[in-house]
Amino acid sequence: MVGHPRTDSLTAELARQAQVRLESSGFTVDVLDLYREGFDPRLGPEDEPDWADRDKAYSAEVHAHMRRVEAAEVMVIVFPLWWFGPPAILKGWIDRVWNHGFAYGRSRPRLAGKRMLWLTAVSYTEADFTSLGWDRTVTHVLRTGISEYCGITDAAVHFVHDSLNADEPTVNSAGEALTKFLG
Repeated sequence: MVGHPRTDSLTAELARQAQVRLESSGFTVDVLDLYREGFDPRLGPEDEPDWADRDKAYSAEVHAHMRRVEAAEVMVIVFPLWWFGPPAILKGWIDRVWNHGFAYGRSRPRLAGKRMLWLTAVSYTEADFTSLGWDRTVTHVLRTGISEYCGITDAAVHFVHDSLNADEPTVNSAGEALTKFLG
């Protein structure tokens, strides 16, 4: 999954490299590029959670994305960290697609058993990001607040630091993190 508006961005390059590594490891890859697919991140009434009905019929667009998520064994979410969180399009995708009755709200979550790597480009150097505690905060939100809440216990977060000055070793660190994650 890619959440960046430019195809020539570091995020897009990281996503391309992830796709190559996954395919070379034998995975079939479904690249979900939210911008290229024109995903609408706005949550309307048709996709608002109904806490009294976990079997609510959400919109056709959301159901199509739910099917893609359900079909995935491993999810790699590649995005830039903006304002210490995912871009609005990615947050909107989570709000609309990872919905009550689908991603959470059942005794056995539908996403249980999946694996997930959050791969995010951060403009801060590793030393600055870590000294400010953002690594712990962002990891907690992504891994615990989203992945684990939705039943995905095998989840990790990898930061590509100093992304505005990324060199080849920096870019390669993302691929190495994916290889390590896949075991």
